[in-house]
Amino acid sequence: MKKLMSAGTIGMFFLIAILLSSCSPRTSIVSSWTKPDVPSVQYQKVLVIGLMGSKDRPLQEEVENSMMKALNAHGINAGSAYAEYGPKAFQGLSEQEALKKIRDKGYDGTFTIALLDRRKEKRYTPPSVGFAPYPYYGFWGYYRHVYGRIYQPGYYTVSTNFILEANFYKLGADQLIYSAQTKTSAPDSPQILATDFTNILIQDMLSKGLLKK
Repeated sequence: MKKLMSAGTIGMFFLIAILLSSCSPRTSIVSSWTKPDVPSVQYQKVLVIGLMGSKDRPLQEEVENSMMKALNAHGINAGSAYAEYGPKAFQGLSEQEALKKIRDKGYDGTFTIALLDRRKEKRYTPPSVGFAPYPYYGFWGYYRHVYGRIYQPGYYTVSTNFILEANFYKLGADQLIYSAQTKTSAPDSPQILATDFTNILIQDMLSKGLLKK
């Protein structure tokens, strides 16, 4: 006969499953492109620019700061457009005026990060039944105390997915060096979204030889 698993074993099993689920990546790369035959990026200074609406100012600041620090850590001098110019620095300017404003600060590259879309996704989780032997005697005692604990009805959850796009430009030649789109599912905060986004993009750029380790 098959031996029944102990309550402790079952509890450990579900704990591991929860931990693995919580560690699953929230951010993934949807697409990535690199200009052919481009060596490691060499710039004097790169301006990180978040392109987001007024209601997403916290996310703009977090994303710019996170990417700025990551680029600095890999040998690229970078600055934040929000910190340098404010939220409406280039509003109403022509292309020539905006580029002059950037170059006057010593920037010869830009790293734009745009919030392309924010989508709500509804998912259904079907019911599940677990097993855990408890020392209750009699049918009703067992049923009343245990049934509600081991039977989980199906339920709906609604999560918000963020689609971000990053473009790395060399201003002197006005060339697009690198472009990528990412999808982040249900981030807990703008800071977590910015950190996950930055980490996965830096890893992708390192793998393509655009950054030095």
